[in-house]
Amino acid sequence: QVQLVESGGGLVQAGGSLRLSCAASGRTSSTYDMGWFRQAPGKEREFVAFISRTGRTTDYADSVKGRFTISRDNAENTLYLQMNNLKPEDTAVYYCAMGPISSRRAMFYDYWGQGTQVTVSS
Repeated sequence: QVQLVESGGGLVQAGGSLRLSCAASGRTSSTYDMGWFRQAPGKEREFVAFISRTGRTTDYADSVKGRFTISRDNAENTLYLQMNNLKPEDTAVYYCAMGPISSRRAMFYDYWGQGTQVTVSS
């Protein structure tokens, strides 16, 4: 059984940084592409970033490009999201996901974590 567990969320002031982690167990994450999504209150879940299983290919939502960096450590079965220059509009629950292909669409991911709250104060 696959389990994804996010950590690293919290409360930070605008302009600050956080690093999210997603630990995978039950399946070797190196055989899957992985992504980060987020959902703010009253809004739909939206794509943040994805990374291919080799780490060679990444993609970012325009709203986070240049501020967020996705990376992975396949030896540790862990996915990361480094978030810099955070803005209040980044406030959301952040979810990691794992699936057979890299996509901006949530429907292509088979496994999801429970989410971690990120709150950015102005």
